[in-house]
Amino acid sequence: MKKQTKFLTTFSNIKIRPVVSEEKDKYLSVASLEKLKKFLPEINTEDNIDLLPVAFDACVVNRVNKNGDVIDGETAAKIAKNFVNKPINIEHNRKQVIGCILSASFSKFGSNDMLTEAEAKDMKTPFNITLGGVIWKVVDRDLAEQIEESNDPTSQNYMSISASWELGFNDFNLIVLDENEKNIENAQIITDANEIQKLENNLKGLGGSGKLKNNKYIYRQVLGKVVPLGVGFTLNPAADVQGIATPEQQPIEIKLKDNESSQEIIENQAQSIIEPTMPLENIISQEEHLNVREERIYMKITKIEDITDSLLKEATASSVVEFIVEEIKKANETFVAEKNEKENELKAANEKIATVTAEHEIVKKQIEEVNQKLSIIQAEQEAKAKQEAFDIRMASFDEEFDLSDEDRQVLAADIKDLNDEAFSAYKNKMAVLMKEKNKAAKKAKMDKEDKNDKTVKASTTPKEVKASEEVVSEISTTQEVVEQAVDNGSKASVEIPNSASANQPSVKEKYASAFGLDGFELINK
Repeated sequence: MKKQTKFLTTFSNIKIRPVVSEEKDKYLSVASLEKLKKFLPEINTEDNIDLLPVAFDACVVNRVNKNGDVIDGETAAKIAKNFVNKPINIEHNRKQVIGCILSASFSKFGSNDMLTEAEAKDMKTPFNITLGGVIWKVVDRDLAEQIEESNDPTSQNYMSISASWELGFNDFNLIVLDENEKNIENAQIITDANEIQKLENNLKGLGGSGKLKNNKYIYRQVLGKVVPLGVGFTLNPAADVQGIATPEQQPIEIKLKDNESSQEIIENQAQSIIEPTMPLENIISQEEHLNVREERIYMKITKIEDITDSLLKEATASSVVEFIVEEIKKANETFVAEKNEKENELKAANEKIATVTAEHEIVKKQIEEVNQKLSIIQAEQEAKAKQEAFDIRMASFDEEFDLSDEDRQVLAADIKDLNDEAFSAYKNKMAVLMKEKNKAAKKAKMDKEDKNDKTVKASTTPKEVKASEEVVSEISTTQEVVEQAVDNGSKASVEIPNSASANQPSVKEKYASAFGLDGFELINK
């Protein structure tokens, strides 16, 4: 009975985009391809000229791809070895198989440093499943050449081809992430079957938009029985992978000895001459049987157009080989010259990038220093302006109101952070609450009181003076009367009766006692 999985995902992307968008990225990407080369399978390409070894990242684990699918580290550790012996096709077309997977490994995301299976199984952060395999050149020679060209940093097709895996599976969880988030270590994982059934129609793999409410995005975490079905080489990988590594291409060099004949060239270097210039299928199990006794017409071939069917019937093999050797020598010299030129350009570009980067860092640092100084100056100016505004406001209160130290402390705390509008409203409020302390109002009140006092004094002072004068006049009159009476008494003869005491006061003493000035209080105003 044929077993089939419930779901199938190809982990590819239908959106076409350039892999290398800027010249700078081209040079920075060289290192990643170089690190991938350590995952190339060991193939004797001299004996197997029909095989092209390749190495590539098939997917990024613990990180969702553009199709909304992802696997975790535990699942990756289980299934990676099952990629071995699975096919490599073109754009997931299983009828266009061009090679086979021979090895499976793990590497760090971004650096391609090798990881062990134990390290990968426990990782929660992204890492790669890195595969190695071979491309069968006899199936599609043009594609093999395109893959090799994509390893050349100077080519427009550099890193234009990448790998995209295919999986079959039966079960999945749901992953919910914020917008622009890809790593599942930061995800909400939904494992409840009822909840999965409610939300699964939003999945991209099931025809949904891949979005939920509140800028949340939903993805499918593949799990359970997961079967790797192979890899497709594509221009548009869904995962964050890039490039296919191949072995270094060695330039073809043909060295001729002075005494070497054309026939020896054919015998000793036929493979190196024919293989680069002819499709592989034209030399497989095909052998040209030449009759060495047959006489051939020797002629010098100067250009490719000279080789015609009629000429081949008459020309000797040596003339054809000689032409091919000359053309290969020219092509080799041109290739080496162009390669050296490109290497020099690459070196100059790297030096320029390094110089520009260093200058950028210097300028960046200078700008940061200027911004820091500017920030300090601005802060000082703002503080100075704030202090001046505060001093002016406090001075205005001191000028308008009669304030105590306690009043000033309260006002200072209230107005220190107010803007102009708020301060104006606050001052109007204080004008009402502190009207009793308003200097102008208090002065007007004091002036009014002084005026009233002067009016009262003007009406009462003359009467008091007059009364005092009358008292003094009366006192003076009384004294005169007393003195006169005393004088009169001293002149009259007074006879003391016999019954009277000799110590009785005289009349003078009586008057003096009765009307003495000591009994009066003089008031001066």
